[in-house]
Amino acid sequence: MLIRLLFLLLFAFAAATQAEEPLPPEQAFRFSARAVDAKTIEARWQITDQYYMYRDKFKFALDGGTLGAPKLPPGKMKVDENFGNVEVYRKEVKILLPVEATGPVTLKAISQGCWDGGICYPPITQEARFDMAAAGSAVAPAPTPGLAQGDETSQIAGLFKGDNLGLILASFFGFGLLLSLTPCVFPMIPILSGIIVNHGHAVTHLRAFVLSLAYVLGMAVTYAAVGVAAGLSGTLLSAALQNAWVLGGFALVFVVLSLSMFGFYELQLPAALQSKVSDSANRRGGSLPAIALMGALSALIVGPCVAAPLAGALLYIAQTGDAVLGGSALFVMSLGMGAPLLLVGAFSRSLLPKSGPWMEGIKKFFGVIMLATALWLVSPVIPLWLQMLGWALLLVIPAIYLHALDPLPPHAHGWQRLGKGLGVVLLLGGAAMLMGVLGGARDPLQPLGFLRGGAAATAAHGPVFERVASVEQLDARLAAAKAAGKPVMLDFYADWCVSCKEMERFTFADAKVAARMNQMVLLQADVTANNDADKALLKRFGLFGPPGIIFWSTAGSELGDLRVVGFVPADKFLPTLERALR
Repeated sequence: MLIRLLFLLLFAFAAATQAEEPLPPEQAFRFSARAVDAKTIEARWQITDQYYMYRDKFKFALDGGTLGAPKLPPGKMKVDENFGNVEVYRKEVKILLPVEATGPVTLKAISQGCWDGGICYPPITQEARFDMAAAGSAVAPAPTPGLAQGDETSQIAGLFKGDNLGLILASFFGFGLLLSLTPCVFPMIPILSGIIVNHGHAVTHLRAFVLSLAYVLGMAVTYAAVGVAAGLSGTLLSAALQNAWVLGGFALVFVVLSLSMFGFYELQLPAALQSKVSDSANRRGGSLPAIALMGALSALIVGPCVAAPLAGALLYIAQTGDAVLGGSALFVMSLGMGAPLLLVGAFSRSLLPKSGPWMEGIKKFFGVIMLATALWLVSPVIPLWLQMLGWALLLVIPAIYLHALDPLPPHAHGWQRLGKGLGVVLLLGGAAMLMGVLGGARDPLQPLGFLRGGAAATAAHGPVFERVASVEQLDARLAAAKAAGKPVMLDFYADWCVSCKEMERFTFADAKVAARMNQMVLLQADVTANNDADKALLKRFGLFGPPGIIFWSTAGSELGDLRVVGFVPADKFLPTLERALR
């Protein structure tokens, strides 16, 4: 109950601090357009509360066709200190535009509005591009700097505009379930399993579930709080934790825990303190605050992933300052991400064997899993050859304990034979990894890739990007590409971003994808350091962290409806490239 109260107070305070600040005009008057039919375009503005637009200030122009007289709905009269008696629109306005065109067109809309707090904005120009041949399909406007439009992130952000709170929360719980299948959540499974195992065979079904629930709630509250802070500040705060010292310290904790599971030492409190803690645990059913804290730390350090649902919620928060609704969606999404972890807690008691020799084997198994988790944590900040050496050792050493090199007794039973077979497979995998390290391979999934030869190995890494480190560098490269008539692709990357590395390994390295990408100017913004220049690049495009991909046409205009946020497999990314190259 206390956590829930603190959660609501945090969002209420964050929303209150933002309430009196005027919004940028593109956020106060959100523009979209669609082709109703082959001869009509509908232009629409969603007007934020406490803002209004002047009816007589709308002007339109059409490139690629002829535009008729706009059909403006009647407005409401207002006595304006600047213009006297005027008609204005609030909440929403839809304007129908007669069109004569048969192909691609660009609509330019000029409008002007004010804030009730005493600020009037200068006229702003917004654009929308679409093909009249595909009349009737919804179309997103051309994006303004710092604001994503028309992509999946914006569509998810648009979900908040509905009035059905239940639908919004249910949708984000479903998004969380989908995100639970990503690498962001997998490392949390051995962490939670290790907690359950450490409680021993005496743990009940109910206690295991309660421990898991405390862990998941700690994770969910942290995701929501950090997400709201990121949305209001315009930066990915968890990126600050992705450095060698923080990750190394957290990995060291797992190494210490794993060595205790191997029997090198026993971690325990002094006898007097242990007795007091034990009595408290028996009364309260476990050290739930400590486990919730473990969940919070795991969320911060193990899962700083940015996918479309998370980015959509952050975009909505940043645009409107509605931290209560956006934060609630993030909280529910985190619960969806934690649902598999609750299953781990609910069924872990059934999977644990009775006390005996088997229990020692289980502890050693989780010791290896924790070492693997520690290596996975520090992998973004250590060289690739050292990563591969670590994985090789994690394969070879357990293989020896499984008697991969020892002869089986004449009458070995089935489990012994199965264990030896598994040990042999692990030994071969570890040997291949060691050969890869010595041969210069740098891909743990293809340790023997260097045997294919230099050209093939180079092709496997995909296209080569040119790095841009600031907004000024990006503008210079965009201008050069426009002069050369080349389309541009900008990829946001970070060393600690798991989904970024998935894009490199599984999407960009695909032969068909690489062939299309090589027809573009390929730029990459490495935001690993999360410094001021990195934050400025992210803010310009309304992004909160990597991965994110932006496209520009040969004419130099940003293709806002083709934005990609989060991991996308090669077969789905290829059509996006095809559209960008048209």
